[in-house]
Amino acid sequence: MQLPPKTVSALLASWQAGDEQALHAVLPLVYDELRRVAHHYLRNERPGHTLQSTALVHEAYLRLEKQGAVEFNNREHFLAICALLMRQILVEYARSRKAARRDGGFQVTLDDALAFKTRSVDMVALDDALN
Repeated sequence: MQLPPKTVSALLASWQAGDEQALHAVLPLVYDELRRVAHHYLRNERPGHTLQSTALVHEAYLRLEKQGAVEFNNREHFLAICALLMRQILVEYARSRKAARRDGGFQVTLDDALAFKTRSVDMVALDDALN
């Protein structure tokens, strides 16, 4: 006699209790739903975005696994947390892309030999000039 497969909620409870393999068992049960969520988020991103739905789901899974067991109320709560992780990943990705674009790869290095010769510097005038 074969035992019935565990539900997502039961597997999540097992994961919270310390069964590290339970999370691996949950993923195939919710994978299609997670891909739909990822696809929905990526539709709102810029054209030519380098992340694909599959990569976004896998990144969210890795973050979930890395943070360790979390208390989930049920399947819907688990999916909502995964969706939140996906949004955070996309926000971090956009921030890093904008930061790289602003920097443009150029860096300014300061030379100590060019230090101020005098101690009296008008900080307000300096700030105005820099702005």
